[in-house]
Amino acid sequence: MSIAFTFPGQGSQAVGMGRDLADAFPEARAVFEEVDAALGEKLSTVMWEGPEETLTLTANAQPALMAVSMAAIRALEARGFSLKDRVAYVAGHSLGEYSALAAAGTFSIGDAARLLRIRGSAMQQAVPVGAGAMAAIIGLEQEAVEAACAEVVAGSDGVCQIANDNGGGQLVISGTKPAVEHAARLCTEKGAKRALMLQVSAPFHSALMAPAAEAMREALAKVSMKAPVVPLVPNVTVAPLTDPQEIAGRLVEQVTGRVRWRETVEWFAANGVTTLYEVGSGKVLSGLARRISRETATAAIGTPADVDAALAALR
Repeated sequence: MSIAFTFPGQGSQAVGMGRDLADAFPEARAVFEEVDAALGEKLSTVMWEGPEETLTLTANAQPALMAVSMAAIRALEARGFSLKDRVAYVAGHSLGEYSALAAAGTFSIGDAARLLRIRGSAMQQAVPVGAGAMAAIIGLEQEAVEAACAEVVAGSDGVCQIANDNGGGQLVISGTKPAVEHAARLCTEKGAKRALMLQVSAPFHSALMAPAAEAMREALAKVSMKAPVVPLVPNVTVAPLTDPQEIAGRLVEQVTGRVRWRETVEWFAANGVTTLYEVGSGKVLSGLARRISRETATAAIGTPADVDAALAALR
């Protein structure tokens, strides 16, 4: 049996997340205190008390989700769990790559929090509010969605591209608002079951995020990075990496590149991974994995009960 740990991305946040971990495990509480200290503010108060609109801000949601994931990891480790000994690979959905790398020892928790604050702020500031958009395309083949995006781009100066391949027939497109709206209509005409405009604050994982990618290139160059104790399977290449310099390059590319989550889960299944643990807030990735690979077992580690269950299963 081979195991991979996966770490959720934006959209998995919820007011109150991680509080039960902090109450149950002193090691988990120490993570939230470390993140608060790194950012110079009480992000944990926003996480546990809200308001939701403040937690949902990209610059807050990104380090907050990492904090919950690392709280669960530290609770496991304090009870004898070793990532290096029990896990074959780590991966994360978008910002979850930073959580994965913190879990695998590439980043300190403080550095991961600061990087994600920079990343969230830079992504938000890269495009004026209202200028960009994202849409979920349900039930249409990738080739048809790519063709719709290409048709729109060819006929205008707009940007439109696939941002996320989440599997289960769900693709997300991202770019300038008129281009995304046009492509969504085309996808419906081509046979998509649904084309839903998403309530997001920026067109993530598109070429419009180039200023944010450059900000991350500069930020990562200033941070100490160690080789992860287990390989990372990056979003943009779906090929395991352990070299810190290469990992930094993939993190930069990821800002404007596609999150290839369907291919990631398929790669795990093809390379002997039988169980995917989702570490952190929510169960979004577990749901996606079940739609992508029915042979792959899934489990979540986001509550004290989950920690106990995982320790029993992983011993």
